[in-house]
Amino acid sequence: MVYRKREEFVCWLQPSTMLSLPRTAAAVTVYALLALIASAGAAAAGGGVQPLSRIAIHRATAAPQPGAFVDASPALLGLEGEDREWVTVTYSNPRPSKDDWIGVFSPANFNDSICPQENEWVESPLLCTAPIKFQFANYTNRDYGNTGKGSLKLQLINQREGFSFALFSGGLSNPKLIAHSKSVTFINPKAPVFPRLAQGKSWNEMTVTWTSGYGTNEATPFVRWGIQGQIQILSPAGTLTFSRETMCGPPARTVGWRDPGFIHTSFLKELWPNLLYTYQVGHHIFNGSIVWGHQYSFKAPPYPGEDSLQRVVIFGDMGKAEVDGSNEFNGFEPASLNTTNQLIKDLKNIDVVFHIGDIAYANGYLSQWDQFTAQVEPIASTVPYMVASGNHERDWPGSGSFYGNLDSGGECGVPAQNMFYVPAENREQFWYSMDYGMFRFCISNTELDWRAGTEQYRFIEHCLSSVDRQKQPWLIFLAHRVLGYSSATFYADEGTTEEPMGRESLQSLWQKHKVDIAMYGHVHGYERTCPVYENACVAKGSNLYTGAFTATTHVVVGGGGASLADYTAVRARWSHVRDRDFGFAKLTAFNHTTLLFEYKKSRDGSVHDHFTVSRDYRDVLACGVDNCPSTTLAS
Repeated sequence: MVYRKREEFVCWLQPSTMLSLPRTAAAVTVYALLALIASAGAAAAGGGVQPLSRIAIHRATAAPQPGAFVDASPALLGLEGEDREWVTVTYSNPRPSKDDWIGVFSPANFNDSICPQENEWVESPLLCTAPIKFQFANYTNRDYGNTGKGSLKLQLINQREGFSFALFSGGLSNPKLIAHSKSVTFINPKAPVFPRLAQGKSWNEMTVTWTSGYGTNEATPFVRWGIQGQIQILSPAGTLTFSRETMCGPPARTVGWRDPGFIHTSFLKELWPNLLYTYQVGHHIFNGSIVWGHQYSFKAPPYPGEDSLQRVVIFGDMGKAEVDGSNEFNGFEPASLNTTNQLIKDLKNIDVVFHIGDIAYANGYLSQWDQFTAQVEPIASTVPYMVASGNHERDWPGSGSFYGNLDSGGECGVPAQNMFYVPAENREQFWYSMDYGMFRFCISNTELDWRAGTEQYRFIEHCLSSVDRQKQPWLIFLAHRVLGYSSATFYADEGTTEEPMGRESLQSLWQKHKVDIAMYGHVHGYERTCPVYENACVAKGSNLYTGAFTATTHVVVGGGGASLADYTAVRARWSHVRDRDFGFAKLTAFNHTTLLFEYKKSRDGSVHDHFTVSRDYRDVLACGVDNCPSTTLAS
């Protein structure tokens, strides 16, 4: 191994200069190992491999071709306040191949000086930051292989930095940098963008979280808000961020790292129930000016127990996709946009959304979190977008997660805990309860231990036992992994129908406290059980349940967008309805006695399965299997 000082290899990659760097076998080996770990972690989750992990960016070499070029226009975006814009990229390669591809990099001046050096004996690679998106050069140019000329239309969102577009040959596994464009940027890259609402710790509190490039040393964040048409008030916002050092491993700590900017949260308190509020986020710059985001509105939650129409959408495992077709690789998240678009179409009939884990599927590529918040912005800026933790947010060896796999890509929960607010006592634990009108939701974190004797078990028990069922008759348990019942083949391969030790710890609590529905993600598809307890149907599966509670109905609704799972050929008696397709659930509480459950297809919003629960308060109090309170013969 030849010793060279790092200073000899520092090289800015700008349009006017592209210098190749020497390589050592050790350098390539180190970065190849990191990429291998990342890909293995993603594949282990059963949801496919994150497309960006296919790019061996650590192997990139500079190979400029005379006559090759990349241009992008327009160069200045957001002139009328837009936070997303389409860019036309034109390119030419005198020696084209079907493996040529375009990478979008941000920051625009990607260079080796930001690459962490393994040690003084091994120089850093030419590139150490993955692109934020990519597309093959022949995607919309069938004759590219003959002419070497092509163009793409790509959508960019405001992500606090400029962008440049690079043309590579050699495919994804052996990229050779041929040419790249001048910088493209939004007129204000730091602008506040993509607000997401969440209900606070009390029923009459709404939180607004958004992202910007303004730190507290430059500007003061706030929200201007109030009842629509009335006097608006100002509320301050807190500011958080996180660093590369808080990531647990690759790729989040290496090629997938991208600065998250600043994440702001404001608490809008003492809301009047059911009234329409308007709000607008802003930053008071220390030079006296104010930078505003767009104006939005939301409806305040109902009072707990209020008898009114209340509608809640629940799904898991959606992830993100690109409207321009980029980043798609073997259908990684083929239906993410379908689910998103169906919710947007029906938004006037939705009051709350629960995304129960596997949120963005960033898998350690942090640029994808910005792109996810942009995708759900029409929804999350209008109704509370409540999230739960899944394996692709939290799991990493030696990080305290219950499962020691690589599914988070080294994120170990940090981006999810910062990008989305949840009303948890400890956001790192990520379990919480939420009251919404006639509903009580108990949201578990399956990536931390839930078994009897643990802190989470005590939380679940308290959440289920403390609800007033006369006021809130509809008790719903939510979790990412299947703690109840599933006939997915990956469970069957392990000789089970659940997460190991899943329902054994919790089924007595569900039965004792008469949980109406328990819902899960993780298995990419849909399945509904009969009212089931201890592996047996207490009542037959039906589209109508009346009278006293019998047992909890378990529903897997993990078909939000990520690639579908398979089911066993042999069907258990408790499995009432299965659907290997993409979709989401909707709960509609008409009043204290009638609850409608619907499972809708993501492709067109059609109802594929449904059932109604009709129950009086005396039915909730009625004695059933393993939930009879103690009695006495004394008068």
